[in-house]
Amino acid sequence: MLRQKPVSSRRYSGRWLAGPLVSPFSATYMTAPAASVHDFVVKNIQGAEVPLSQYRGKKLLIVNTASECGYTPQYQELEELAQKYADQVVVLGFPANDFGAQEPGSDDLIAAFCEKNYGVTFPLFSKISVAGPDAAPLYQFLGSKAENGQTDEKPNWNFCKYLVDEAGQVVGFYPAKVTPLSEELVAAIGK
Repeated sequence: MLRQKPVSSRRYSGRWLAGPLVSPFSATYMTAPAASVHDFVVKNIQGAEVPLSQYRGKKLLIVNTASECGYTPQYQELEELAQKYADQVVVLGFPANDFGAQEPGSDDLIAAFCEKNYGVTFPLFSKISVAGPDAAPLYQFLGSKAENGQTDEKPNWNFCKYLVDEAGQVVGFYPAKVTPLSEELVAAIGK
């Protein structure tokens, strides 16, 4: 029996679907559209697939990042937040080159930059698109109230933040100007 290798997402009839899409001849079926962030599988910055379901039971702060942006120093606060509030939230960084071409490097260069300049230890993922028709499936979900049930807010610049609860549901969106250690964001994490 021929079997197609499962992948993290596929475009099907104009919609992105989370989970594997395999041959109709296999025993694995296409999954339904995502109901939570936990339904997505993404690639980390080293290229390995990571099911976001591994973060079930933890709050997440999902951030689109860039290395050549005026907000790039937020990496330092993101790392501080990740360390100081490790028992309350996991920071997930998604490099993107959508705004001002401010993330031109490869995954290897991004990882080295973040480690050398900001001592980043929180999970970083492979560079993706977070805006427009080419937005990664995770970011299509995050920016669609019809899909996530909470907000239609989409990143309009680097370092926009989505707060996700322990069940994988979006509970807040914070634009780039809201810093990671701001009272507003820290209070929301503590709720």
